Amino acid sequence: MTDNATMIISELAKAIIKLASEKNVMLVLAESCTGGMIAAALTDIAGSSAVLDRGLVTYSNQAKQDLLGVSDDILASYGAVSAETAIAMTTGALLKTPAARLAASVTGIAGPGGGSQDKPVGLVHFSCQWRGKPAVHDHHIFTGDRDSVRKKSLYKLLTMIYNELK
Repeated sequence: MTDNATMIISELAKAIIKLASEKNVMLVLAESCTGGMIAAALTDIAGSSAVLDRGLVTYSNQAKQDLLGVSDDILASYGAVSAETAIAMTTGALLKTPAARLAASVTGIAGPGGGSQDKPVGLVHFSCQWRGKPAVHDHHIFTGDRDSVRKKSLYKLLTMIYNELK
């Protein structure tokens, strides 16, 4: 990441930690294509232990099932990269983390391979969910190489978390 991009991510992570602390909100993360980048960005900030309960890297379908309870039906019907899976990831993260009030998830195709006509490289699905409320979903098709797609996904999910906390 460029120094400017690193600074933007760091400032966004600081704002999330500050807001979550002020509002007494515990977070849980479920990451696939970002492989822990969101948790790393948050835990770079002092005080993150007061608001981040856990970050689950569920890269494989089996991990999504074992750790988050994503069903065979969802994965078979919609695939790992879908709105349904991203939402099931946040729902499952909340079920597995009683202390958390807000869950966030990301699942996508970072590339360079793995894409298809229906699901191109760069397609990423995001979800945030407050305990007891419906999930919020978004998706984007990012351009660039694998590193770029992952970094753009990091920024997008941090922005979603920040907006939910505001």
